[in-house]
Amino acid sequence: MNEDKLQQLRIASGRKQRSRGPVWTIGIVVLVITAVVAYFAVPRASDGVRSGMKSGRESAVTKADKELAERSKRPADGASQPGAKSSSSDPASRPATSGGPGKVEGSVLTVSGYIVNRERIEISPRFIGVVKWIGVKKGDSVTNGQTVVLLDDVEYRARLADVDGQIGVARVAVKRAAADLKRAEDLVANKVEMQKMLDDARLQLESAEAQVTQIQGSRRLLETYLDWCVIKSPVDGVVLDKLVDPNELVSPQTFGGTRGPSTSLIAVADPNDLQVEIDLNESDLAKVALGQKCKVSPEAYPDKVYDGVVAERAPEASRQKGTLQVKVQIKHPDKFLTPELSAKVDFLAQ
Repeated sequence: MNEDKLQQLRIASGRKQRSRGPVWTIGIVVLVITAVVAYFAVPRASDGVRSGMKSGRESAVTKADKELAERSKRPADGASQPGAKSSSSDPASRPATSGGPGKVEGSVLTVSGYIVNRERIEISPRFIGVVKWIGVKKGDSVTNGQTVVLLDDVEYRARLADVDGQIGVARVAVKRAAADLKRAEDLVANKVEMQKMLDDARLQLESAEAQVTQIQGSRRLLETYLDWCVIKSPVDGVVLDKLVDPNELVSPQTFGGTRGPSTSLIAVADPNDLQVEIDLNESDLAKVALGQKCKVSPEAYPDKVYDGVVAERAPEASRQKGTLQVKVQIKHPDKFLTPELSAKVDFLAQ
């Protein structure tokens, strides 16, 4: 029985031999991979640098050597060709000069600033009033003495009429006092009345005449108020801003509330009197002096260049910003220069 079981467990001799097919397959795959690696690993003339076979330092050295060899050949090639241009003609190889693109010849300092009017005049009323008429708008040209705003003058004309009546009454009082004085003189001359009556009559006449003068002064004040109701431009220029409209209350100063009466009527300036306002760093102050010549170019029109001169230097610097305000007067400005736009200023060597 035991022998039968052992006989069943025995492996036949034909089944003991292992199949050699997978072994040959693995060997062939290994040989193929080895051949591919050897193909890419072997250097060829067409390969400049074998990827993965040289370090970055060796590649850099090889490249630098090639560039050095090419540069050493260029002068000889250039010399052998008639009319060949030298390498200095290349704009990229030349050092930057003061006369290069974007920089003015002889410039010692280039800064940016803002174009401003030398004088901006805001016309204000002399008393509280209501705008009756305004005859200009933003951008209009005005001349010196041109009427631009009228204030309501009804009240002052009524007061003027009242004063004229008071003057008439005072003049009648002067005539009465003069008649009384003449009568007193006759009575005193005839010894009818005492000297006191004559003195009183003279004082009465002087008082009446003084009262006329006083009322005439009040009339001149009202005439002045009426003149102030007619607002005129003090300069030739352009209206920069219209700050009020008809029927709006205006005042020489603001008072109370979140929005008080307007303190100005219009703002005017001379368009032919322009400056460039610059905040100059304290490290550049030594390069700028009063009267120094400049070249001004607006950022909006870089091809336009204007002559200028340093006209003002602030007497005090800004501690917070570390700058000093400098103003450059522009000579012969034109329509291309717009106030509050930026401009570039080149300070020329003195």
